[in-house]
This record gives sequence, C-alpha cells and structure tokens, in this order.
Amino acid sequence: MQEDVTDNIKKVVNENIWGSIKEFLNFGFHFGDGAHQVKISIGLLLVVMASFIIASFILKWARKISTRNMDEADQLKFLSVFKFIKYITYIVVLFSMLSVVGINVTPFIAASAALLVGVGLALQELFQDIIGGLLIMVDKSLLVGDIIEVQGKVGRVLDIKLRTTRAITRDDKIIIIPNHLFISETIFNYTQNHKTTRESIKVGVAYGSDTEMVKGLLLKSVADQEEILKSPNPFVLFEDFGDSALIFSINFYLNDSFIAPKIKSDLRFRVDGLFRENNILIPFPQRDVHVYQNPLKP
Repeated sequence: MQEDVTDNIKKVVNENIWGSIKEFLNFGFHFGDGAHQVKISIGLLLVVMASFIIASFILKWARKISTRNMDEADQLKFLSVFKFIKYITYIVVLFSMLSVVGINVTPFIAASAALLVGVGLALQELFQDIIGGLLIMVDKSLLVGDIIEVQGKVGRVLDIKLRTTRAITRDDKIIIIPNHLFISETIFNYTQNHKTTRESIKVGVAYGSDTEMVKGLLLKSVADQEEILKSPNPFVLFEDFGDSALIFSINFYLNDSFIAPKIKSDLRFRVDGLFRENNILIPFPQRDVHVYQNPLKP
C-alpha cells in the first residue's frame, strides 16, 4: 500500500515537472490568424540554436578532414571557400528548421529567389570573380609566388583570395586583380611548369663585322653574370639581315624572371663595352636622300 502511494506521488511530481517544462518551452508569441498563424516559442528558438550548433560542429569536422593533407598555402585558400559554404549551410538549416516546426517558408524562398535574381544581375561581375577564385583554388592554375603577366603588367603573386588576387610589380607597386580576368583573358604564367625561364636581348652590328667574333663576345658577356644559369647553356642566334645591321640575339636562362629587366640592362652595358674593345660597331639607321632637280622649261 505504501509503495503504491509512493509511486503515485512520483508520478504526480514527474507529470508536474514535465508539464512545467512543456509550458516553458511553449511560451512565446503568436502572429497571424487561422491557418497563417505563426508561433515563436522558446522551444523553437532552442531547436534553431541546437541546429546551428550541430551544423557548426559538422562543418568544423568536415573542414579538418578536407584540409588535413593540404599545405599551409592551400589551407588559407580553402578557408575563403569554406566561409562561403558555411553561410549557405546556415541559410539552408534555418529554412529547414522553420519548415519542420510548421512555418510556411515558401513565400520567403520565392522572395529570396527574386531577390537573388536581381542581385545576380547587379553583381554579375562579383559572382564571376568568386567563380574564378574557386576555379583557381581547385585546379591550382595559379599559386602564391608565381610570376604572371596581366594586361601588360608583370607581377609576383602575393596572395589569392576568393574575389581578388594581389601581386607586386617589378617597380614595387601592388596590383589588385579581379579573379574573373583569369578565366576570361589570356594570362601568361612564367612559372606554371617550373621557375626557369628563357630571356634574350637583341643587338645589331654593322655589315662586314666578323660574325664569329660577335658570337664569341655575346657568349662572353653572359659568362660573367652570376644570375644567369650555366645549364641550360646560353646560345646565340643570327636572326636576320636588317636594313642597317646584322641582327643577333643572346639567349639565356634565369631562375627568377622577376629580375629579368635588371639582368638585361647589365648585359647591354657589358655587350657595349666588349664591342667597343674589339671595334665592333653598332650602327644607327641610315637613309639615303636623293634630290632631283627638274630642268626649267623654256
């Protein structure tokens, strides 16, 4: 008998506790009438918060799994993409939870779709930049440290973000490159396959010059330059018979094409000095002017 009383008391207490908890969770505000009535309760807010926490945990776990085999540079690029994915995931979770608790999200989705179409048309170039950034990060067609030429400007890539890429030019100026240029225009990447690039300078010598001596002097000019690689070997090309000169080029290889203008300038000084020492003339263009005088008519 006493045990039955105790069980009844426990049952009543449990029902009161659960009743109080349900009452607390159902406490909230009502909006609208009839079928369009929307209730925002404490329980709903807790469910939404729990959903965001679970989604955040899953995203964090997925990020660790995805970046565990990446180097530091690739991880930084992936974080920019991951932020974009995270925002979309949170929006999907929010609408899903609102739909589960009975809120009609169709009007919100329709309004969002119309808004996104308008925003998409207005920010078309922005989305192109984001897509370009994603493609760069996925196919690794561009890496930090690469030397590129964009619209006549040569620069070394400093960092790659979701919308833009930063590079420093040879005159120490920073250029901000929208990523859509990398998918809509031809971009020269000097270091896509390897760091070594071939450079050259041209020089014209007077007709009648000893061409073998010219070749030897040009090869001698690059032999003294520390920045120029000995392998592959530099070589000379006899390119053409010009209007006023014989055209030669000295071709050489560098590990850092970013400093190529300075190396070329030093070489031109060196070639000019060697040609002067060996009496090799660098001619200037010459033109013959013929003056005809018509005899006076009687």
